[in-house]
Amino acid sequence: GRCPASCSSFAKMMRAVCVDVPGGPESLVLRSIPRPTPKDGEVLIKVHAAALNRADLLQRRGLYPPPAGESDIIGLEVAGTVDGLGQGLKGNWKPDDRVMALLAGGGYAEYVSVPEELLMPAPDNLTFCQAAAIPEAWLTAFQLLVKQGEVVLVHAGASGVGTAAVQLARLFGAVPVVTAGSREKLRLAEKLGAAAGYNYKEESFVQGVHDFTGGADVILDCIGGSNWEKNVSSLAVDGRWVLYGTMGGRAVEGDLLGRMLSKRGRLLCSLLRSRSLQYKADLVRAFGDRALPCFSEQPATLRPVIDSTYKLEDIAEAHRHMEANRNMGKIVVTVTPQSEES
Repeated sequence: GRCPASCSSFAKMMRAVCVDVPGGPESLVLRSIPRPTPKDGEVLIKVHAAALNRADLLQRRGLYPPPAGESDIIGLEVAGTVDGLGQGLKGNWKPDDRVMALLAGGGYAEYVSVPEELLMPAPDNLTFCQAAAIPEAWLTAFQLLVKQGEVVLVHAGASGVGTAAVQLARLFGAVPVVTAGSREKLRLAEKLGAAAGYNYKEESFVQGVHDFTGGADVILDCIGGSNWEKNVSSLAVDGRWVLYGTMGGRAVEGDLLGRMLSKRGRLLCSLLRSRSLQYKADLVRAFGDRALPCFSEQPATLRPVIDSTYKLEDIAEAHRHMEANRNMGKIVVTVTPQSEES
């Protein structure tokens, strides 16, 4: 997984995005490095598209290292075609199968090797860019497993995870309400099925949630610290607050525990990347059964939302776009292998 400075001229090579020194988008460098070889139980994917996640920005800054033993190339989700098969595979994957995959790293590259349990067939009616936008974002939202009739407050409702959570909540009979930072973002979320939306820059979402429902049964939160008081105020008695990011900081001051106690609330922390292979495999299987077919229905009941696409060589620009919080839906990079061998 390392980005070496030089390597054997006999190795099959590929282009990959490396980070020599953690820092800003300018620290992302396109390099030629050895192509991975699939180990036992792994499938080699020729990457056609990779999607960005907030975690990518943190890893680039040196704040979110990959789990031990995983590739230190950034990128948590891709779509492409099967290019090579390791030994001992249980599935009947074939060369050129269209697939998408959940990764612990390695996505910003022309090839990536993946445990077969984390592969899913890419729906035939979706482009590679659309398929790449599914694995990490949709599986993060899918973990919620909301129940029929529950009110789900989704922060950053126009983000990759947000747009997935709104649609999945609707699919499972829950009632999604969202926050976002612009009217345009709220309109997108409402088009996808949000029952209500609040512009946190202009109005109190706490008041809005209480007027609408009396309290949220579930809060899906990527903001963290700066929102804690508003979240507890918005939470229904016996509600669940699911934290999967800290864009608003990690520090909390005040009576968080007392307030949560009075609500009998549960705070659940969710990071998908560091989960065990078994957990991810079970999640991929459940998603494949309960959600994946909905992308292929006519008309489709689920659809990935693409904000913009960039070429791999323009990855720094893609990162700048995400850091500016301008995106609605997923930012995707397209990957076109320059040559089969070099």
